[in-house]
Amino acid sequence: MKTKLTLAAMSLASLMAFGANAAVQQVNAQDAQNLQSMGTISVSQNASSPMDMRAALAEKADQKGASAYRVIEARSGDNWHATAELYK
Repeated sequence: MKTKLTLAAMSLASLMAFGANAAVQQVNAQDAQNLQSMGTISVSQNASSPMDMRAALAEKADQKGASAYRVIEARSGDNWHATAELYK
């Protein structure tokens, strides 16, 4: 019984986390032309995957109140770095 409750709680928590990040979407340059820019953000990480970088950008964009972001610069290797433009 305790295991089922723990699994249910973990599932609910993961859905809530996904819902928070799902509000911010990545757009391409063409789609961004119809949106209003609200500045840029940057993230850097050591030894992470591209999915981790996108998740970090989406989280930071969400914290800034953006509805979308577009990656304008990305570097990979041992250290990842990405810059994105935010949109309303």
